[in-house]
Amino acid sequence: MSDVTGPISSLPYSAHDTPQGAMCDEHPDRPAVVRIQGETDSFGCEMHDCCQECADAIRAERRTPQTGRCDWCKRDAPDLRAQRDYEEGMCGPVYQVCAPCRKRYDDAARAELDAYDDYD
Repeated sequence: MSDVTGPISSLPYSAHDTPQGAMCDEHPDRPAVVRIQGETDSFGCEMHDCCQECADAIRAERRTPQTGRCDWCKRDAPDLRAQRDYEEGMCGPVYQVCAPCRKRYDDAARAELDAYDDYD
């Protein structure tokens, strides 16, 4: 696993190219086929170099809904996903946000963008 320090605008589970000759972090005898972004915050992120088996396992994990407390409404939720606050920038903190909060936020952003269309 390698750390990337500095701004990164992608979210956890994003796929990135592997460096030439990279080997799997879990299976050092296997070549890495993809680098998958792990824990991410405003300071940088962890990158996991994965063989096909590890990449498939991580992608299966991503499809499993994450449960826990929503960072925005502070309620327990069965469907948390990584989200950034657009106003904090595309390299700002990554929050774990429930579906209702994501929808409210996206609807408000869409309404704001639509309001700009009225100025044409």
